[in-house]
Amino acid sequence: MARNTRQRRRQRRRAQGGGDQQQQQQSVSQRARSRQQAVRPAAQAPKTQTGARRVPGGGFRRFVSESWAELKKVEWPNQSQVIQGTIVVIIACVIVGAYLYAADQLFKPLVRDILLK
Repeated sequence: MARNTRQRRRQRRRAQGGGDQQQQQQSVSQRARSRQQAVRPAAQAPKTQTGARRVPGGGFRRFVSESWAELKKVEWPNQSQVIQGTIVVIIACVIVGAYLYAADQLFKPLVRDILLK
């Protein structure tokens, strides 16, 4: 299929240009340039930096105001949620502490008798 279309193009070129090689080369290079320009986007000017500091300390003020605005959006827990979360943390600490105490008591004779002698 591709051979067939190539042959047709070659025949068309021969019929149009009469076989002039130099003219064909120029038209090919012109077509290539036009395709390249169509494919490549135009070079854009580099963007300038916006929002430059105008006043010394302006960045800190902006940071504080944006932080305050974000803190207004926060849904703060009520008292019962805080108490519930605290109880969960305390229970988790007791469980981990008991596990570490038991492991310490279990390995204490091993360390004392084998590693320290």
